[in-house]
Amino acid sequence: MVKNVAESPLERNNLASLGNKLAMAKRCSHEGVIAGAKAAVVATIATAIPTMASARMLPWARANLNHTAQALIISTVAGAAYFIVADKTVLATARRNSFGQISNNDA
Repeated sequence: MVKNVAESPLERNNLASLGNKLAMAKRCSHEGVIAGAKAAVVATIATAIPTMASARMLPWARANLNHTAQALIISTVAGAAYFIVADKTVLATARRNSFGQISNNDA
């Protein structure tokens, strides 16, 4: 059976603080996803053009890089760019927000 006990002000502050932290974490991760996706698109284009051109023009690449190898090269670079940029963005956003909280608490 659940008792109707009023929450103390400390518990309400903790819940509000937890809600703010959760919202901030969602915002940080969303910014990371957007930045990572942009970086992946740029990396895909920047990798696809020379990979496809070299597979058509260079004799060694024509002999050794089939369509699967070309796709693997391009997707590996795109995936790496996504995760590197997303991670850096999330960390930078979290660092910026933590410094903002410290200055807000001091004031």
